[in-house]
Amino acid sequence: MDRNRQKERLEPLIPKHGGYRKLKSFQVAQLVYDVTVRFCDRYIDRRSRTHDQMVQAARSGVQNIAEGSVASGTSKKMELKLTNVAKASLEELRLDYEDFLRQRNLAMWRPDDPRRKALVARRCTTADEVADWVKEISNDGRYGPNRRDQPKESSISSIGSIYSELSANAALVLIGVASALLNRQVAAQAAAFEQEGGFTERLYRTRQARRRKP
Repeated sequence: MDRNRQKERLEPLIPKHGGYRKLKSFQVAQLVYDVTVRFCDRYIDRRSRTHDQMVQAARSGVQNIAEGSVASGTSKKMELKLTNVAKASLEELRLDYEDFLRQRNLAMWRPDDPRRKALVARRCTTADEVADWVKEISNDGRYGPNRRDQPKESSISSIGSIYSELSANAALVLIGVASALLNRQVAAQAAAFEQEGGFTERLYRTRQARRRKP
């Protein structure tokens, strides 16, 4: 039996799908959501549209990864579309955090800031763990209110503003990680769709395989 015939015989009509909880992108996006809810409740007026928009953007990132994973069983095209929606939602959230820092004259970490690598290396899995890391960094003399290298444009004057600056930057780092994972996920999904097609093509191959059976 040639390879094409064998593939047709072994290929299920509806492949395994819906295992989104095991996806690293889902796990990090969910962490971003939890961190954002905590951040907004603490630093953004709950009556403002910004509060609701940030929380909803973070939630959309999580939900669309999950929906795309479930939809992949019958529609690779829908999976790809929803994963891209998740990426767009996180990008919207990224801009909101950047606006928060800029509008309050707080510093945004440079790409080479060592705190970025430090946070990624910590491999936090909960919002509590991220909060603990922020507290540790806030007690580091290199990054506290009286740090020697404090940018002139930064308006840090209290422990509250220290926490808000560190928390916003930490969220941006996590969003960056989630976005990078989603970029790779979208590339893999696009390649699979191009090579294997979607449900219609799979249905055709399944029917052809059944017709060839003696």
